[in-house]
Amino acid sequence: MTRPYAGGRLARMNTSFPGRWIGGAALVLGPVVMCAGFLLRHLSTITALTPQQRAWEDAQPFAAYGQLLAYTSEPALFALSYAVFALGALLLFPAFVTLAQHVGGGLAFWGATLLVMGLFARLYFAGADQSAFQLTEVLGLEQATDAVMKEYVDISYGPWRVPVWASAGQYAGSLLLAVAAWRAGVFGTARALLLLIPGGTWMGVLKGASLPDALVTALLCVALVPLGVRVLRDRVPLPAGRPKVLSW
Repeated sequence: MTRPYAGGRLARMNTSFPGRWIGGAALVLGPVVMCAGFLLRHLSTITALTPQQRAWEDAQPFAAYGQLLAYTSEPALFALSYAVFALGALLLFPAFVTLAQHVGGGLAFWGATLLVMGLFARLYFAGADQSAFQLTEVLGLEQATDAVMKEYVDISYGPWRVPVWASAGQYAGSLLLAVAAWRAGVFGTARALLLLIPGGTWMGVLKGASLPDALVTALLCVALVPLGVRVLRDRVPLPAGRPKVLSW
């Protein structure tokens, strides 16, 4: 039996934020760009540091030491990788909103709201990253590292700890939105898990990315990109209700 398509729902999406074209494009591009950001951050660190420097980085209590050192070796490459990562966070904002609108209901809206709060936290952390990198240009690596690490906790938590509390929204929000998408039948069990698992990726200032981070974020691409294509084509099936436990 052919499932009906959500023509009326998409018609409403065309006149509400962010709209069909922006929302569909964000669903396609957002997870891909974020995955590329994780991968570039990982590769830029490998490229910038020698094996001896990487061993020294692994021995430090925080990844920030190695990130600042690597930036001084490859500033242009690091600027690219961190910029792509921040762009991915920006693009995921309308992507999560579009998904919540299609799923519908309070659980989805709460999930998307918390996820967006987590994205705002990522942008705060991106600003702190950039400020730390620029300090190495002005003060030199040693003095900049001393200054950043002396105030690392306050920098990471932010004023009144608002950013660090907002970052928790990513973990709770991904769970709520995944459950809502599964209950509505928009995603089966497999795709709901693909949406949930990337919600556990790290948050914070001057964090080092790994290959598993990129691979986990690729799961988000599998979950969201096909939906984005359907939104752009105006061929999104109507939510069909709670699916079977073993379902796509």
